[in-house]
Amino acid sequence: MGSPRPRSRDVPGPDARTRILDAAEKLFAGGGYEATPTAEIARLAQVPKGLVFHYFPRKIDVLVALVDERTLVEEVPEVEAVPGDAAKSLSRLARRLPLRASPAMRRILFREADTHGSVRDRLGRLNGEIVRRARFALELALPTRRGDAARLEVAAVTFAAVLLHQENLCQLTGHHIDPDAVAELIAHALG
Repeated sequence: MGSPRPRSRDVPGPDARTRILDAAEKLFAGGGYEATPTAEIARLAQVPKGLVFHYFPRKIDVLVALVDERTLVEEVPEVEAVPGDAAKSLSRLARRLPLRASPAMRRILFREADTHGSVRDRLGRLNGEIVRRARFALELALPTRRGDAARLEVAAVTFAAVLLHQENLCQLTGHHIDPDAVAELIAHALG
């Protein structure tokens, strides 16, 4: 008989890399990047510490990979605006905008943005994309308001802030923020 077959957790590969990122996400969200030793990531991922460094030469590379790979605004066709109905247009945007970032990843983004430029840049790009889509939806829904660009921009920025921050706000206050209710409020304010 040959040597025993290695257990799947001991075999390097995409599964090991994913486990490393899963472990880092959990640990960074819980205690923060700075407080998380690489050895703890390896332990939780059930991989040798050297394998962590095989995939990610420096600990910061783990954080950058998490942010780049697990916080995406996925490509979807532009929002279908409802002419004359800003609230329904924003509500559709909120439902159709697949902001792929777990609550843990959102905690990491906001916690680490102050000290890591790459995280801050990613958060800025995510925010910018949501603002762009919200402004576009409002311009299509309210074509007569295009001349009021400043108000549409404020409305789009407000809506983007709610979409990005809703888990953080819920964690801090215990209140769930309904994007549909925010869409109604913004539409009412736009008149």
